[in-house]
Amino acid sequence: MKRLLPFLTELDAWVEKLTELNQITLDSRQVKAGDVFVALKGHQVDGRQFIPKAIEQGARIILSEAEDDQSEIELDPKFAKFNLNRTACCKVISVPKLPQLLSEIAGAFYGNPSQKLVLAGITGTNGKTTTAQLLAQWRNLLGGKSAVMGTIGNGLYGQVQEAVNTTGSAIEIQRNLADFVAQSANFCAMEVSSHGLAQFRAEALAFDVVIFTNLSRDHLDYHNTMEEYAQAKFRLFSELNTKQQVINADDEIGREWLAKLPNAVAVSTSPDFSRPHRFVKVTKVKFTLQGASIAFESSWGNGELNSRLIGAFNVSNLLTAFAGLLALGFDIQELVKTAPQLAGVAGRMECLTAESKPMVIVDYAHTPDALEKALQAARLHCEGELYCIFGCGGDRDAGKRPLMANIAEKLADKVIATDDNPRTEDNQKIMADIITGFDKPENVQIIHNREQAIKVAIEQANAKDVILIAGKGHEDYQIIGTEKLHFSDQETARKYLGL
Repeated sequence: MKRLLPFLTELDAWVEKLTELNQITLDSRQVKAGDVFVALKGHQVDGRQFIPKAIEQGARIILSEAEDDQSEIELDPKFAKFNLNRTACCKVISVPKLPQLLSEIAGAFYGNPSQKLVLAGITGTNGKTTTAQLLAQWRNLLGGKSAVMGTIGNGLYGQVQEAVNTTGSAIEIQRNLADFVAQSANFCAMEVSSHGLAQFRAEALAFDVVIFTNLSRDHLDYHNTMEEYAQAKFRLFSELNTKQQVINADDEIGREWLAKLPNAVAVSTSPDFSRPHRFVKVTKVKFTLQGASIAFESSWGNGELNSRLIGAFNVSNLLTAFAGLLALGFDIQELVKTAPQLAGVAGRMECLTAESKPMVIVDYAHTPDALEKALQAARLHCEGELYCIFGCGGDRDAGKRPLMANIAEKLADKVIATDDNPRTEDNQKIMADIITGFDKPENVQIIHNREQAIKVAIEQANAKDVILIAGKGHEDYQIIGTEKLHFSDQETARKYLGL
């Protein structure tokens, strides 16, 4: 807000009322007397059309996104009667590049809360949620009080409230952080999405550590190309305020970034890994039905992490969280000692078992790369046949549909294609896109009803088989049309497993 306050100070004695401001919001429907309303152009709706409504509802300041040709902050002439009438108690201020400034403005409004706790930011296509949850869990095991923001929700660890987006608006982020500080949290693990970075939602945050998990195809309906997608994520490491950086060196993009980030910590699951960076690498992994034992070497010392998490990609997730905490200065021996207590994350390779029934694994995998890794992980624990139940969401990147089909067919023994969240797209059209990716579609079962697909798989499989249900993970709903209907893969699987 430092760029805005000098202008406000030049107005009149009215500025003294700044201390009486209540909340700052992007939603005109939430505006009450004494609030700040922020009117952005928006991707679908121009929030500036709601300025008169916000004034009627008692907004004290309205920050309006200026047109592209405006270079200076100024009172909006379209609302001169409000700006000049002190009794109206409202100033409508036109601000150039308001989206870029909003994180800073909201940060000042809420007292710059990111500076009052340790903030970890995690970005990447897959693994963000697991890594964030592991960081928060681990910090709690070491005696801290952690919060999380991301796909599963926002709140103190174990007490999250459902979130609409992985990364909230610039205002929501600052408000959440202020709430966490008020609740005495001293650590927050935050998923930082490519959308959030492209739209400047985390711009003014003070990150103590940032972590890159991996990059594979996703969100091309928004970013258009993989290059644009990668560049949006790289902003977290190249343009934002970060103290420590951790990069997955097993990822091709990660290796490119390490060449540009000599002070970053490199993480690898390859024993042969070697780079002139601080590092954490695996020397040997032993997978068991209970999880994995991970021997490692690092710039902080060597040892073994015992993990309850399933799958090779969770070795990478655990290692990046481990490296992040080491970079922050946490004791390596304390981290090793508490690692066995780390629990898996809901809907992330979540195992459901019943006597004389197949093992069912529920995972959020909804990209080609994530599905491949989930199937490879499931295979490690499969003594019989591996089933894959998957679908693809509607109104999203259609190009990944045949890619996911091809991966399912190659890595699973039996495939059932079903509906995910069709949204407003015809589920027959989605399925037709998926089917083009199968070499032998005649071997694939097509069952649109997701509950029926799960039921059929559990009834067909035997006790040595594993069934991966991919795509929805922690979600407890199915979006059909514009309706959000209750549906949970876990609840459905438990039902047919007799749990």
